[in-house]
Amino acid sequence: MATVLLVDDDPGVLFTLQEVLESKGHTTISARSGEGALDRLDDAIEVVISDLAMPGMDGLALLAAIHERAPGLPFILLTARGSERTAVAAIKAGAHDYLAKPFANDEIAIVVARAAETRELRETTKALRVERAAGGAIVGRDPRFRALIDEATRVATRHVTVLIRGETGTGKELFATLIHAASSRAKGPLVRFNCAAIAPELAEAELFGHARGAFTGAATARRGYLQEAHGGTLVLDEIGELPLSVQAKLLRVVQQGEVQPVGQSRVEKVDVRFVACTHRDLLASAKAGAFREDLYYRLAVVELVIPPLRERRADLPVLIDELCRRWVRRFGLGEVRLGDALVRALGERPWPGNVRELENAIARILALAPDDGEIGVDALCRLSPTSSDAPDPEAPLREQVGAFERGILVRTLEATGWNQSEAARRLGITRVTLIDKMKRHSLKRP
Repeated sequence: MATVLLVDDDPGVLFTLQEVLESKGHTTISARSGEGALDRLDDAIEVVISDLAMPGMDGLALLAAIHERAPGLPFILLTARGSERTAVAAIKAGAHDYLAKPFANDEIAIVVARAAETRELRETTKALRVERAAGGAIVGRDPRFRALIDEATRVATRHVTVLIRGETGTGKELFATLIHAASSRAKGPLVRFNCAAIAPELAEAELFGHARGAFTGAATARRGYLQEAHGGTLVLDEIGELPLSVQAKLLRVVQQGEVQPVGQSRVEKVDVRFVACTHRDLLASAKAGAFREDLYYRLAVVELVIPPLRERRADLPVLIDELCRRWVRRFGLGEVRLGDALVRALGERPWPGNVRELENAIARILALAPDDGEIGVDALCRLSPTSSDAPDPEAPLREQVGAFERGILVRTLEATGWNQSEAARRLGITRVTLIDKMKRHSLKRP
């Protein structure tokens, strides 16, 4: 059954439509004008039925306005006899169907049922396309997480910038992919630019491109990430790490769609949808002068905050099951399963590295697993520092400090999926210092 928005300036027609559709189990919402219909339009509406001839905004104008706000929402036009040419024009403009007045009650019920089925099929197809683009099902039963997926899918159809915020490993890239795959730009390029992985002095040239001879070593002109993303989506990963000088130039692109490559006097037009990701509170960074406040407000037209895994622990069993099946397929294993005791133990761990840490742990367990059979709870010893890493209270102070340091290093590296740059950032040391400590403690990525 569908929720149907009825639009007609004739109260008699509205009453008839309401009686017919509600008798079939549909929910109806009524409006006496096009303007009133737009005021009542929300995400609950699944089908719209509107008269063609109305004072003020007519049916065709309402069709255009609704498709601007909610592309794909089935729109059924009511026309007078003899207006078939106008009705055909409406179909070409995106209307789902039309009915001539006076209409038969059974006819209107059939047309609405068909429109609702079309919408449901379209939504199912879009969900499958999004999951395929994201590399698999987006797993989660937590109401807050499911609402976030709905928000991301909904905002994907609106051409607005989106800021995705969350801790490392929560799935920011997955949500960025979802937004691109569910948008009208799905067939365009999806380009990712990691602001933290590029040296500050190179970030501008990489992002905006450069002309030949713009700087030492620029033997040829080069397109930037912005030009590569033309017609599609540019994901700005860890946007909070972008140098302030580059932020000023990026603001111009977001506002005006104009790019000026390094060493080039003329500007180029680009059509790009921006999705920015960060683990930082950018508004707090802006207040502290570490990020441009005007750029923050341009990027955060819609802000999605992904909850950490510790706040949705009910999702752990389904996540463990899904990740286990994925890695069993990748490794070509047989009837391998995680025992109940192991699943419970995994569900009790804090997972500071969130889903990424959990996936790495399951991959490690299965990489060392037999080809078939049940894996017991003893597999946990492969994930945590061993008892030898714990300080011996009877040992000299230097040895105790060393054991304590080793344990911290192992836990941090595991939490970040052995990403040395991220681990160094969390520990507040340089990557060179981290590598030196790893060598000292004979730590290598499993």
